[in-house]
Amino acid sequence: GLPPAALSVLHCPPATAERLVLDERVAVLSFTGSDTVGWRLKSLAGRKAVILELGGNAPCVVDETVAWERALPTIVLGAFAYAGQVCVKAQRILVHRSRFDAFLQAFVSATRALPCGDPLDERTVVGPLIEEKHVERVLAWIAQARAAGATLHCGGTRTGQLVHPTVLTGVPDSAHVSCDEVFGPVAIVEPFDDFSAALERCNASRYGLQAGLFTADLSRALLAARTLEFGGVIVNDTSSFRIDSMPYGGSKHSGLGREGVRSAMEELTEPRTIVLRPAP
Repeated sequence: GLPPAALSVLHCPPATAERLVLDERVAVLSFTGSDTVGWRLKSLAGRKAVILELGGNAPCVVDETVAWERALPTIVLGAFAYAGQVCVKAQRILVHRSRFDAFLQAFVSATRALPCGDPLDERTVVGPLIEEKHVERVLAWIAQARAAGATLHCGGTRTGQLVHPTVLTGVPDSAHVSCDEVFGPVAIVEPFDDFSAALERCNASRYGLQAGLFTADLSRALLAARTLEFGGVIVNDTSSFRIDSMPYGGSKHSGLGREGVRSAMEELTEPRTIVLRPAP
């Protein structure tokens, strides 16, 4: 265990958090949350080391070379597990047009079949959202997308604080569910014709935490690794894949620095160069 007072947990309002950031006794700020709050705290941190994990609206590309039927269960879980309250959840799903109709039909069917309800039940995949105002925001974003011309295929309703898993198509880029982090059980699906153009679509976001790609073409996987402006590119899994030992962090508005065991040790310590020369 840790020695006494090595770890403290303090629930506090924003003003108190800002006082902690400004305190000279604090050497490092590590923050996970919204990009608005994260960059505000960084502006206050001065000379302190700063690590920020500020979420994203992760894409998942499914090209025409892959057996999408086998990938489907993974993609559904990547979009809706934990009710989408995961920074790296698959939010924007791009599918090659030759597979789009069949994929969409199967994706919607699998989404409707997800077990929803009590998070204490081990069978539950989609539970309630964290608080009422979060429910209201997610539903408002869905309504905004529909008002702008999007098609609702399932979900879009609530039972208490549970928002039923929602699939949308035809979502304009300006809609919140497309350009912002929804942090809820909502996925948008769109077709693409050209692989390079799909990668450009992925990059057309202020976020860059993690991206997923399903392909059987190694050259495309390597192209994606070079092209995608994300802290992590996950090939043949969704953006939600993460193990604690891997470097984890984002580009652009998604943050600064990297988490993960080795990466965190480097971020949270200060390197020191020691030179030993022979005594005269």
